[in-house]
Amino acid sequence: MDDPTAFDWTLVRSFLAVLDAGSLTGAARRSGMRQPTLSRHVAELEAQLGAPLFERTGRGVTPTTAALAIADAARHMDEGAQALAGALRRARSVRSGTVRITTSEVAATWLLPPVLAALQRAEPGVAVELVASNELSNLLRREADIAVRMVRPAQASLVARKLADIPIAAAAHRDYLTRHGTPQRAADLLQHRLVGFDRDEGIRRGFAAQGLPLAREQFALRTDAQIAYAQLVAAGGGIGFLADYVQRRLPGVVPLLPALKVPPLPCWLAVHREIRGNPLVRRVFDFLAEGIPAELAR
Repeated sequence: MDDPTAFDWTLVRSFLAVLDAGSLTGAARRSGMRQPTLSRHVAELEAQLGAPLFERTGRGVTPTTAALAIADAARHMDEGAQALAGALRRARSVRSGTVRITTSEVAATWLLPPVLAALQRAEPGVAVELVASNELSNLLRREADIAVRMVRPAQASLVARKLADIPIAAAAHRDYLTRHGTPQRAADLLQHRLVGFDRDEGIRRGFAAQGLPLAREQFALRTDAQIAYAQLVAAGGGIGFLADYVQRRLPGVVPLLPALKVPPLPCWLAVHREIRGNPLVRRVFDFLAEGIPAELAR
């Protein structure tokens, strides 16, 4: 048998609407519900209580003693329902919305896609806008919510977390090695076609630290475009220097000279201090903080 005290909340809500408006017509106008629906709900609630709740008058309705007796409890139910609805809205706000993420072209191409695909599976309500850019100023101008960078942000307004050190290694396509041989030590690189940067001095500084100073002209292929750089190596253009996660995604490209000490590339996750408390941004930030190191270690 049904519990007669287990009121249907819809009936209680209609009862309060009529009580506050003083008439079925006024309650319908305020609540957006149809007058016959309100009348039916009040009648159902009266049947459950076994007592009339309103006396019909020519100008509206007047609450009975029974109505006044349950009014306070009904209002408490209303307040509780509104609090619950607000909590549900806040919970949904953590699980839905748009987050804008910026990172380098290389990371946007080969590192983040599987992580973001996993984010979509875990959080289908979260939309992601991925910006491939090497400018740290994205966060400062609030053009992005979260940044994944290979250099530590120095701005005081940013909160940064180091995720990993990414190994860098000399690498070449097997076709190139078949034609030109495989270097056995660092000095052998000088006998090979090298892929280097155009204006960026990073690779040359690395060679100099190994006691192998090189002129810019000793690099047969030069570009500062990071994706083009990786594709030049993948096409068999020569020996280059690639992050581990990039090399793994280029079929036929193999790492060389494991004893060669190339400084790793630090990976940082950054967010603007003013928005790190946003529940949605925080949720995505935490997901990336776990997902990126896992992808790098895969």
